[in-house]
Amino acid sequence: QVQLVESGGGYAQPGGSLNLSCTGSGIDLTAYNTVWYRQAPGFQREWVALVTKSGTPAYADPVKGRFTISRDTAKNTVHLEMNHLRPEDTAVYSCDVDQFWSQGTQVTVSS
Repeated sequence: QVQLVESGGGYAQPGGSLNLSCTGSGIDLTAYNTVWYRQAPGFQREWVALVTKSGTPAYADPVKGRFTISRDTAKNTVHLEMNHLRPEDTAVYSCDVDQFWSQGTQVTVSS
């Protein structure tokens, strides 16, 4: 049974940092692209960052230079380090691997 378990997130002030993790069980994250998405209330889901199965990262323009995606193959986990957070980063964040989804976690950036 495939599971993607997400951890991290929460609350941060503008300019602050948060980290998200997506840990896979029953699926090898090195065999697929892992994509982080987010969805804010009233907005469509948008992709944020991805790491290809070969380990190459890519970022959506709104987060480029502020977010860093990385993969820990030993722990079968993909991390999303979010720095210089802005209120517009507030959303529910989820990871997607081969059309399997994590449960989603709230990130709130507010002063």
